[in-house]
Amino acid sequence: MINKNVKNFGLVNTMEGYSYIILLFIAMPLKYLAGLAIAVKIVGMIHGILFIAFCILLVQAAQDVKWSFKENIVFFIASLIPFGTFFTKSKIKAYE
Repeated sequence: MINKNVKNFGLVNTMEGYSYIILLFIAMPLKYLAGLAIAVKIVGMIHGILFIAFCILLVQAAQDVKWSFKENIVFFIASLIPFGTFFTKSKIKAYE
């Protein structure tokens, strides 16, 4: 049976990971090398919204699947590291 909260968490996990990469490797260079500060404002806001959704869905999925505190911390810390969410993708898929 597919757990809807875990599936939604997996989707937002991936989107948040991409938005972080875009923010760091596209928007930030555009700001500092080309003087386009608007790129960081737009991508930063999108990434911020996705990060908040990530945190909320992490709590919901953890409650549904009964993840341990350690697993929750791994998912959260992975979201702070560039490309980290892509390493947790397979673990999330296992719980769907």
